[in-house]
Amino acid sequence: MSELRSSVLCRLWWLDAICTLNTLQTNASCLEEVRRERSNPQLQLQAMRGFLERAGLTVEELDHLNIIHVTGTKGKGSTCAFTEHILRRYGFRTGFYSSPHLVQVRERIRINGQPIGKELFTKYFWQVYGRLDETKDAHGGTMPAYFRFLTILAFHVFLQEKVDLAVIEVGIGGAYDCTNIIRRPWVCGISSLGIDHTQILGDTIEKIAWQKGGIFKPGVPAFTVKQPEDAMVMLRNRAKEIRCPLWVCPDLEDYQTDCGPLRLGLAGQHQRSNATLALQLSHTWLQKRCLPVTTFKPSPIMVKGLADTEWPGRNQTLKHGAVTYFLDGAHTMRSMQACVDWFRETAAQHESNASGPVARVLLFNATGERDSAAMIKLLVPCHFDFAVFCPNISEAIASCNADQQNFNVSVENMLTRCLDNERSWHLHNSLGDNQGTQLLIEDSLPLGSEKKADSLVFPCILSALQWITQGRDSVLEDPAKRVLKVKPSVMAKAIPLHDAAEIHILITGSLHLVGGVLKHLDPASSK
Repeated sequence: MSELRSSVLCRLWWLDAICTLNTLQTNASCLEEVRRERSNPQLQLQAMRGFLERAGLTVEELDHLNIIHVTGTKGKGSTCAFTEHILRRYGFRTGFYSSPHLVQVRERIRINGQPIGKELFTKYFWQVYGRLDETKDAHGGTMPAYFRFLTILAFHVFLQEKVDLAVIEVGIGGAYDCTNIIRRPWVCGISSLGIDHTQILGDTIEKIAWQKGGIFKPGVPAFTVKQPEDAMVMLRNRAKEIRCPLWVCPDLEDYQTDCGPLRLGLAGQHQRSNATLALQLSHTWLQKRCLPVTTFKPSPIMVKGLADTEWPGRNQTLKHGAVTYFLDGAHTMRSMQACVDWFRETAAQHESNASGPVARVLLFNATGERDSAAMIKLLVPCHFDFAVFCPNISEAIASCNADQQNFNVSVENMLTRCLDNERSWHLHNSLGDNQGTQLLIEDSLPLGSEKKADSLVFPCILSALQWITQGRDSVLEDPAKRVLKVKPSVMAKAIPLHDAAEIHILITGSLHLVGGVLKHLDPASSK
């Protein structure tokens, strides 16, 4: 009985922590502070240092974390995953901070590759939050924003848990990102650069490269993958200005090994540049720590580390009987093109082994300032039988996971974005604008189209998945999940899904969408 009571209390404390954390998304004074700092970005790091000190930490303490600091537009998370896995295989106790999370927020803070447990998260959360809350009156009532708080929490966890090293992924940019209070990383890395977050980082590759190069530190070795020429010039200038030695990673094919070509645990050709960056970062860290060697040949441990790396939601394939899910959180033009290349190749392999006709379905959403119309255009050559759009809402009922709530965007705005995406799909498929959209779900707002069989809009991820799979994935048929009632005319459109031997679904456009899907496909991930 006491065990049950303890379990219930633990869950309540965990939920309380998550709900309290979510308030940092909408704290009025916090949002006003962020707006003010955008016009003077130097204030961002100054504010972060202040929050760090209020939480009882100092930048000097961070020097002892033996940090590997990684930025980039595309592939920085995968690079970190490769690097962390390699060094963990050497027997080091690793910390890994990344964003965003897919299902639960504690995924962002990992020890030895695993998200920290709920009890550990709750314990450290209240330690840090309590210190900040106690000091807020003396600092104008300010509390750190969501990402800032989690960054401070990650540093606190890694220090308390005495990790041997910490792999830290930059949030946005580099120069003024809150992770850049790190003073003495052991090595820095820059993955592939492209145009993204233009309102914050600038609208040219040179401006973005300037921001990314802001993580360079005097005398600290840094590596970059091959970049567009203008970006490379800027990175070299930044490195010279900061007095940071900078090297360009070789192609993955250039490494000499005793076991033939290097195999990667993450699918997609674009992962090859992430893997070579990870090799250089892990080798440099090891060299400074315990391997005084000058020539570099990937060790058997490194080879195995690359082959065994897993990073959910990035070029991930899940097969549930007759339904195969292809999940990739691509949300920029370059990453979407890489996703399309991966999907067309991988889906073709799966289709060649199918016992009959295959129905292809796109499930898409995009958020923020993304050019979703341009990304949708890239997806047209995949020849989908259906394009389905929904917001990043797991379920249209109150049981939705608190970890995935976003209070900065209204449901109405999310649904409007979905309808805009559907219109873009019609235009790119030469179907014209779809006027007079009608109801898909009975007793609901006008959320989708009945006029065209090729596209539909649903109010949440679960309703979209249930319609696409048509009862052919038992995981989605959990009696605890409420099935939204769909109009008969819309159900009739699903005949091709019934007749197909298999259903192949590409889920892309947003890591948050991918996370919401994984929440339903892997119920254990929410526990």
